[in-house]
Amino acid sequence: MPFLMAAFVLGQSVKSMEISWSHVAPGVWRAQIGKPDSPTLLSAAKDSPEIDALRRLGEASAKPPIDLSSATGLVADEFASARVPLAKDEKLFGLGLQMHGANRRGGVYHLRVDHYSAGQDRLHAPVPLYVSSAGYAVLFNTSRPVSIYAGVGNRRGANNPAPRDRNTDPNWDAQPPSDAVEASVQGPGLEVLVFAGPSPMEAVERYNLYCGGGALPPRWALGFWHRTPSLDTAADVEQEVAEFKKRDFPIDVLGLEPGWQSKSYPCTFAWSPQRFPNPAAFVDGLRSKGVHVNLWSNPYVSPDSPIFKALEPDYGSHMVWLGPAPDLQLPSAARTIADFFTKNHLDIGVSGYKIDEIDGFDNWLWPDHATFPSGLSGLRMRQIYGLLWQRELDDMFRRQNRRTFGLVRGSNGGASRFPFALYSDTYDHREYITGMVSTGLAGVLWCAEARDAANGEEWVRRMQTAAVSHIAQLNAWASGTKPWSFAGFEDAVRSAMLFRIRLVPYLYTAFAQYHFRGTPVIRPMSLVDGGEETDQYLLGDDLLVAPMLTGEKTRKVRLPKGNWYEYASGKFAGSSQTIDIAPALDEIPVYVREGALIPTLGDNARNATLGPDSELIIRHYGPGEGRGLLYEDDGETFDYEKGHYAWERLTTPAIGLTGAIERTEGNYPSAFRKITWKHIGSG
Repeated sequence: MPFLMAAFVLGQSVKSMEISWSHVAPGVWRAQIGKPDSPTLLSAAKDSPEIDALRRLGEASAKPPIDLSSATGLVADEFASARVPLAKDEKLFGLGLQMHGANRRGGVYHLRVDHYSAGQDRLHAPVPLYVSSAGYAVLFNTSRPVSIYAGVGNRRGANNPAPRDRNTDPNWDAQPPSDAVEASVQGPGLEVLVFAGPSPMEAVERYNLYCGGGALPPRWALGFWHRTPSLDTAADVEQEVAEFKKRDFPIDVLGLEPGWQSKSYPCTFAWSPQRFPNPAAFVDGLRSKGVHVNLWSNPYVSPDSPIFKALEPDYGSHMVWLGPAPDLQLPSAARTIADFFTKNHLDIGVSGYKIDEIDGFDNWLWPDHATFPSGLSGLRMRQIYGLLWQRELDDMFRRQNRRTFGLVRGSNGGASRFPFALYSDTYDHREYITGMVSTGLAGVLWCAEARDAANGEEWVRRMQTAAVSHIAQLNAWASGTKPWSFAGFEDAVRSAMLFRIRLVPYLYTAFAQYHFRGTPVIRPMSLVDGGEETDQYLLGDDLLVAPMLTGEKTRKVRLPKGNWYEYASGKFAGSSQTIDIAPALDEIPVYVREGALIPTLGDNARNATLGPDSELIIRHYGPGEGRGLLYEDDGETFDYEKGHYAWERLTTPAIGLTGAIERTEGNYPSAFRKITWKHIGSG
């Protein structure tokens, strides 16, 4: 289907030629400008479009959602570029994990893993995907850094505004608006993908499904995570877990930092015989207490590693902390790492990994001119290295039919299906919340971890934010901080952690929607109703979250269309309006849509794993009939891919009446033997 005219620049001569857009999946179009090199972002992540799920989302129009006949492309010796039309009133959202602002129109963005630019963030996930308020999304699918001019950059002959006189006109603009998005790479070509809506949310859903569907973590991963100080021994860790239990704090995942290895920076990937003399017994002992073990590592191999010599042919040209980086584009390197990790970690019960320092922080990675045996430069390898590690670790667990969930320091486009959340050394609380909101536009997940605080109030507010993020984690690797470290604030922290545990059935259902439909777990207001707020978001279908920051006694919350109720009390909060709130320190501002049925665990729950006595409490808000969803499977394996799951529709006719649970899809038997219907508030 020909739509795009591409002008090819050779010296000073210009030749025009027509190229074609292909309708490659329901609601998805693709075109190539020049000759894009391999791998792209999507191929590095192993292209895996969920075509059947895209069909279920609905066949989009046979025509692209925008007029691509007015799009253009250029190719020269030193660059390739695309110019996509933009209407006057369109807003643009996305462009990866961003920690400032919402509407990207009017900005210039240099999307390079951890590239610093004026007014920009440290880019742990510089996903070159933008989402338009007009109801479509565009991905520039390349493993090269991308420069994007979002409605600026005035091409001659385009529909530009009239020039203004800076001397006399106070409305003179240093960056006059343009009628297009322009993207360029320093390379021989560029692939462009367009995802239809008709709404911005549906465009994002198509993107996620085209990338393989969103990650569905094991159920235990939705509980509470804690990372211990770097040099803790097995005995130290076991004592800390016992202290959590004694003080009635939940703990589902225990993260070990660098000291679990015999050497790190660079890494051996082997257990320290001094600190962990019997790792199999250690891991098994924690599992018997319902605690899963997650291992920190970075990819740079110590000469003392048992696999150092086996990887010798597969290293890049430069080292990081004097440890070479294996080239995971090569099957031999991936196989060597997988064999060692499986035998020494997975086979004894390790549940996942935290892969650190693959984002180029402070330029400590290899230089751009580094070379790798697969033929990639250091520049291009940096863009996809996080994808490659996520891909290989996920494959390791898949071979054992075990789901994992982990942490990663760098990612990019195509990562939707990978069960890893990003994290950062950035520690501004407001940035953490904005970053979490932006993930819904990028197909990535985010860990708004708590590490330390200046006072008890900040500690409580940070722990509350962690409780309503993708991963709820306390990372005490350097500080040694405990949930109970601030005297007088222990109860408020425990309350936030238990709120997280009780919400697991609702969260698990939201992640299932992410996997099967592509709908983000955390949904920015730009996808909900076009709003530009970055300090509030929808969590799943029916919960509106508005975290509090240290020092805030009050804040404003904009309630979307409809009636909304306070989660804890059921008290009516407002309808389609902005409200002023003044929550107590132990309250997380969470609001529920009228008519919602929220599935939660019973008050006695202390971890995310279901047992034979697990109680399901279905909370009903509002005076009328209720409706909701519940997803169930075994919570551990990939058997859901074979149909061993269940979608259940929750309904109740009115206040005080027992509702019904109707299975609508799948064959998995419910794990809940006790179900309580509970109306919250007076309605």
